[in-house]
Amino acid sequence: MANPRDNKPVIHTKKHIARLERERKQTRIILFSFIGIVVLIIGLLVYGYLDVKYFQARRAVATVGNVSITTGEWQARVRMERGRLINQMATYQQYAQVFGLDTTQQVQQLASQLSDSTSLGQSILDRMINEELIRQEAAKRGITASPEEIDKAIQESYRYFANGTPTPTITPTQVIFPTLSADTLKIVTITPTPTQFLTPTTAPTATQDPLASPTVTPTFEPTFTPGPTATVTPTSTPAPTATPYTLQGFQDQYKKGVDSLVQLGLTSDQVRKLYQTNVLRDKLLAIIAADTPRTQEQVWARQILVKDEAAAKLVEDRLAKGEDFTAVAKEVSIDTGSAPKGGDLGWFGKGVMIPEFETAAFSQKVGEIGAPVKSQFGYHIIQVLAHTNVPLNIK
Repeated sequence: MANPRDNKPVIHTKKHIARLERERKQTRIILFSFIGIVVLIIGLLVYGYLDVKYFQARRAVATVGNVSITTGEWQARVRMERGRLINQMATYQQYAQVFGLDTTQQVQQLASQLSDSTSLGQSILDRMINEELIRQEAAKRGITASPEEIDKAIQESYRYFANGTPTPTITPTQVIFPTLSADTLKIVTITPTPTQFLTPTTAPTATQDPLASPTVTPTFEPTFTPGPTATVTPTSTPAPTATPYTLQGFQDQYKKGVDSLVQLGLTSDQVRKLYQTNVLRDKLLAIIAADTPRTQEQVWARQILVKDEAAAKLVEDRLAKGEDFTAVAKEVSIDTGSAPKGGDLGWFGKGVMIPEFETAAFSQKVGEIGAPVKSQFGYHIIQVLAHTNVPLNIK
């Protein structure tokens, strides 16, 4: 039999209703807080993923003019360089195993470069900045690299020559010695050889292949055809003929190299851009070489170096009375390098001596003994023995 109390309606007091309302509000607050925290965590995770994958890669690590070098581009080039160094290290280790060569020093140097990530990263960034400067300077001068020129540069870096391997030509270096004037011959009898300064190579040269391992073109041995002979002699088994390096072979090797770089984060367009920069660099060097002077002025001089102005005046007086410059230099000059040679400094070009000395020496006439020149070392009494223009050794 049912209890009459079970059907009795529940009467809520105001106090009870208020408590239930507070509990519902607290439940909603906890629920919304939990949802907010979950959304915040998901948002942070998504942002972190996007930051690592996209935002950081697009941040500029350097700006050259109006062009930014992004973190992603820089990191890809660093990975490429690390791969090149690792491959080079493996090659040296193979040389050591196969040929018994001692490549310890080379391997240690490569390992040192790989371990110093800061220096490696900075060197790659500097290289990328220089490459961008080359592209911008080429654009400023109206210099371009055609697709055909880029293709040719890629083929040559892989030692593939469609028209046959070019034969290198050796150009003898012409060394011209100065013809001394009569005034010089009156002063001295022994003539030093002027210094021939080297300048950076300006002709197009082989540039470093951006890809890891270019294929080497096989060298073919000439075939000797024996003439008829009366005596039959045993013949050796002919060696296998080297497979010609075909266009298809080159294309396969190039694709393999590009694919390996794509795995490191570069694109095929970026790889091609590296070769484009090499072409632009060669063209710029050729233009700079055309504008570079072919000779450099040099002076042959001797000096007497003394400590103060009073000593310099005494030297001037002695020379004015006809005393021999060489003898006076050996006696009083405090320049330990030139004094034993009578003050003879030999031939020198601009940028070698201190500015005060250089200005005086290059402005004096042959045979002239100039007024004392003050410098941080003391007072120089200079006599110019000869002027000449020496050809620069531009290759």
